[in-house]
Amino acid sequence: MKTCRLSATAFIVASLVALLSVSASADDSPRPCAALKRIVAAAPDGFASLTPDDGKGVAQPYGDDAQCSGAHRSFQCTWTPHQAVGSDADALEAVAADIASCLPDATHDQNSPGRQHFYLGAKNQRTEITLTPAGSNRLRLVVSGR
Repeated sequence: MKTCRLSATAFIVASLVALLSVSASADDSPRPCAALKRIVAAAPDGFASLTPDDGKGVAQPYGDDAQCSGAHRSFQCTWTPHQAVGSDADALEAVAADIASCLPDATHDQNSPGRQHFYLGAKNQRTEITLTPAGSNRLRLVVSGR
């Protein structure tokens, strides 16, 4: 009886260790959701509350050299995708997948290798998110509000 109880306990402990190690490594990459949500939330106020660092979280999983800036009606970031991400089209799709996942209320109305476009809100208060190549091996994310 002791052997059976010990084997069952060992099995449960081994299963938990396996589950914990999988969950720890499955989500160890940076996620852009907080940065995307912060940028979109700032749109109605004209992006005045944002700093250039606010957009770097969007690019961080894909590139380390993000340069971001804001104006009254838009906030934009450009960066060079890591080689591991693949082509510019692959990088565009990966970032678009993050946008769709992080902002489930956004409408994804253009999905092409050269342009990804989303929008949120009513027509007169719309926030638009556009992702395009920006020259050779660079991506540009523009969030604009009306």
